[in-house]
Amino acid sequence: MILIINTSGNGIDLVLDDKFMHRDAEKQAIALPTAVNEFMNQNNVKMTDLTAIGVVVGPGSFTGIRMGIAYAKGLAIGLNIPVVGVNLFELYLYENPDAFVAIDSMCGDFFVASKQHEPCTMTIDEVETEQMKCPMTIGHKPYNLKFAKNIVEQKLKNKKIEPVIPMYLRPSYAEK
Repeated sequence: MILIINTSGNGIDLVLDDKFMHRDAEKQAIALPTAVNEFMNQNNVKMTDLTAIGVVVGPGSFTGIRMGIAYAKGLAIGLNIPVVGVNLFELYLYENPDAFVAIDSMCGDFFVASKQHEPCTMTIDEVETEQMKCPMTIGHKPYNLKFAKNIVEQKLKNKKIEPVIPMYLRPSYAEK
């Protein structure tokens, strides 16, 4: 069984098979362990039942991403199971692989990716031009976190497990 953890946005999202839980959390670091335990108990799953952990690596909240990855890695080390990173572009493109993904960063630009574009940031003017190269633009509606399980399974099957590191597409405020 694979646990999916997402702390890249507001709150905490968890997935186990077809079960989903969202928890609003101002302080994700404090709420995450409790939310995971509660979610596992609600679904009658023990930590030892887990075979892997998937964690969203970004783009998104710098602090949320780092905290989610650290928690997932710690849990995976303790359980001696793999931890696999999944980025939001993979989730959006899972159902629509030919789409152009444009996610509003809320900082005056967009996080973008497609078959033709490596993940990067673009201005609205660049997005308006580049999105025309793809049959559709997505990213303005929520993604389906349940697809992360399939992505993790595929990476495990293909032995494409890369180091789980945050996907940062721009420098942090401190770096600026």
